[in-house]
Amino acid sequence: MATEPDQAPLADNTAQPRKRRIAHLDMDAFFASVELLHYPELRGQPVVVGGRGIDQPVAQADGSRRFARLRDYAGRGVVTTATYEARALGVFSAMGLMKSAQLAPDAILLPANFDAYRDYSRRFKAAVAGIAPLIEDRGIDEIYIDLTDIDEDSLPLARRIKQAVRDATGLSCSIGITPNKLLAKICSDLDKPDGITLLDMADLPARIWPLPARKINGIGPKANERLAQLGIKTVGELAATAPERLLRHFGQSMGSWLCQVAHGIDDRPLKTSREPKSISRESTFQRDLHARADRAELSEIFTGICLRVAEDLARKGYVARTIGIKLRYADFASVTRDITLATPTADGQLIRKAAGECLKRVPLTQRIRLLGVRASTLLPFADVPARQISLQAELPL
Repeated sequence: MATEPDQAPLADNTAQPRKRRIAHLDMDAFFASVELLHYPELRGQPVVVGGRGIDQPVAQADGSRRFARLRDYAGRGVVTTATYEARALGVFSAMGLMKSAQLAPDAILLPANFDAYRDYSRRFKAAVAGIAPLIEDRGIDEIYIDLTDIDEDSLPLARRIKQAVRDATGLSCSIGITPNKLLAKICSDLDKPDGITLLDMADLPARIWPLPARKINGIGPKANERLAQLGIKTVGELAATAPERLLRHFGQSMGSWLCQVAHGIDDRPLKTSREPKSISRESTFQRDLHARADRAELSEIFTGICLRVAEDLARKGYVARTIGIKLRYADFASVTRDITLATPTADGQLIRKAAGECLKRVPLTQRIRLLGVRASTLLPFADVPARQISLQAELPL
């Protein structure tokens, strides 16, 4: 009599969770790189984007172009971006053009062309979405990408995304692929320009811990200064610091966050649909300041806050129709004022002027302990025609 064959063991079909892979893609010197597509003769030279429309290149009789030089600039404009050659000379975005001229007088000066930047922004994002559709838009020149469910090794996948971006735009980008957004943001900057950085948690001690603590997105100048006062200058030193010490000096929320990020811990999901309602910055003073007795110090702080709000708007890809201020007096009473602009803006000078108008509408007889600036009624930069945006106006501060 025939016997039944031995029954094969049941297969284990339990799905194993995929290892999380998050990429941060950052276009290389984006605005400047777009300009070099239009003016290829400037490749390899220090080029600064900013200033006024009158700084347009002028066609010469022999077919060449005459470009404005930074040394000839006069005004209160700020740098929108700069090529890596200009950055090597100390010129960076949000820096005053007059100060930049002292560092790089022979650098080429080009006015910003925001219609072109929006166009190339749409192109590179569409190219990436054709490969990896789960994208968090972080601004005109950067995105996060969730690669977790794509069946392809990280290195060839990164190369394929970079090539798609280059085919769509002619531009290079840098990509960091790691287990989370925190590390991906850091890693996209490690091998610029045109870089790929792959990192696992095991690579943390060698690649991340030697970096300055300020490389962690969220550790700003003030937090970095406080860490330095505690003798903590690198991410590794932060990771080695007892949690109790961080909690004592930074409080429960910030202290706990510092402990986590130093060890590369970040569970934030990608936000594939997100529209912020406002962007703001504020500063609490070391001592209470008086509007008249401390006018120069207050003015410098106020201008710096406005420029940082402008930088945040540009980085995140928004313009604002409403600018407001917040004051907290020495007695902890607070007051706010805002103003609606005729046209939206992301320009630091216009934000400073509008915030200054708000400041005229509040009592300044008491000492002030906190000053803040807020941009609201936000519109995506890419959706607003250039003629409807107020940018780089030459206004007195």
